[in-house]
Amino acid sequence: MSVLCQELPISISVKIKSMKDNKLIIKIKKSSEEVFAYYTNPNNTPLWWDAVAKEETSEWPRKLGTIYRSLSKNGGWNEFTVTDFKKNKIFELTSKDGKYHVRYTHTPKNENSMELEYYEWVDENELDDPFTMEILKKLKEAIEG
Repeated sequence: MSVLCQELPISISVKIKSMKDNKLIIKIKKSSEEVFAYYTNPNNTPLWWDAVAKEETSEWPRKLGTIYRSLSKNGGWNEFTVTDFKKNKIFELTSKDGKYHVRYTHTPKNENSMELEYYEWVDENELDDPFTMEILKKLKEAIEG
């Protein structure tokens, strides 16, 4: 018995998505007030975001114009300014150079449950280190207890 093998021309086209922006959504079983208070508190950031060793703010309570400084575990400091602030609804930060933005948006589901949208984007080039769902899951676990 003989088997005839024929080569077929195959063309594969792969489109790599540009990572100029990144949107993640997670449901959290706590009120918007509790969630907002937790993740905007700089003392809590190292508890849920492994890349951050320390975070501090220029003033408290935080408000439009507050500066957040984060020390990464590799030793570098990053600085962000609060550029949109609607308590328990929207919290947006912009990098010192103005090219990177991150916005947290709250959608209440009921008095003890909400949806948190994490949206980050850059004005130029691509995101260097996009946020992951694993980070948001750690935030959710920290808040829900």
